[in-house]
Amino acid sequence: MIQATGLRKRYGDVVALAGLDLVVPAGSILALLGPNGAGKTTVVSILTTLLRADEGEATVAGADVRREPAEVRKLIGLSGQYAAVDEQLTGRENLVMIARLYRMSRHVSRARAAELLERFDLADVGDRPVKTYSGGMRRRLDLACALVAEPPVLFLDEPTTGLDPRSRSEMWRVIRELVGKGTTLLLTTQYMEEADQLADDIVVIDQGRKIAQGSADELKRTVGGERIAIAVQRVEDLPTTAEVLREFAVGEVHLDERGRTATAPIAADGATTLAAALNALSARDIAMGDVGLRRPPPRRRVPYVDRPRHRAGAVDRGNVVSVLHVFSDALVIAKRNLIKLIRVPEILVFVVLSPIMFVLLSRTCLATRSTSRAVLIKSF
Repeated sequence: MIQATGLRKRYGDVVALAGLDLVVPAGSILALLGPNGAGKTTVVSILTTLLRADEGEATVAGADVRREPAEVRKLIGLSGQYAAVDEQLTGRENLVMIARLYRMSRHVSRARAAELLERFDLADVGDRPVKTYSGGMRRRLDLACALVAEPPVLFLDEPTTGLDPRSRSEMWRVIRELVGKGTTLLLTTQYMEEADQLADDIVVIDQGRKIAQGSADELKRTVGGERIAIAVQRVEDLPTTAEVLREFAVGEVHLDERGRTATAPIAADGATTLAAALNALSARDIAMGDVGLRRPPPRRRVPYVDRPRHRAGAVDRGNVVSVLHVFSDALVIAKRNLIKLIRVPEILVFVVLSPIMFVLLSRTCLATRSTSRAVLIKSF
């Protein structure tokens, strides 16, 4: 579903990608794992046509990223590192706007927005301005916007960065549901725990190069692979439990407030590490419940089915964009701007003054240019 060969990208003397190869089978999740600056976002930007590679080839669902960018955009959804939603609009208005830009009718746009708000547990806040949302709510709304047209391929760039443990768990649940329905997904992350929880295959990259690849179990076998899970009787003991487990963990400690459980990946010799962790927790007077060593259950890959996207959301596949479509899109954006103008009257000052200042500045520049030209002619 996604295939890339020899992707290279430079920014001056900085090498962002140095010949990266990727293959993502249909209906699976590939995680790009690496630190900040490893090149993960550059890969996503190239595959989603936001950036052109200096060298290399890439296709998404059979469409060439370089030669058929418009076709690629019809087949993908993208949720970047930061939620790209309009804070002055409500969650529902954001979704309706995206649906209208996908050529859905007003009735279908509203129905699709209601469906997505319910699906992402945002129905209760759907009519509130996005500026009042928490970080987790914004991320879920951003993901919902990426799914308006039910794309067969989805790109998530560090979808849980900055989220609290509970919001992160909620986002993981949503991602699992998407893949359970056959969506092909490429996500970037800095967390081995996240890749372990979600991905069928993991590519570890650093300085634009692939340094390892395999399933979570295959990669963890090189450094062990078990996880210790400790349930506490009091939820207020979770932060202390996490602090203790970080002394033994080789990755991020994951907290589940609902289950009052702390889970940490460990390198090797699970029984010895578990015993040492229990002794350290007992010394802190932590009241514990169930404890044990765990491995994540094997994931069942859902066969990909070439299903049609949302029946009213199919993008016009003609090569020529009609004047009617341009006019329709302009009306959608104009409505968005009008709503913002009503809710934030201060914008009106900039709307009125900006054209006046532009005209005055242009006249000043033209007058200066004319004077300079007259002086130059006179000197000759």
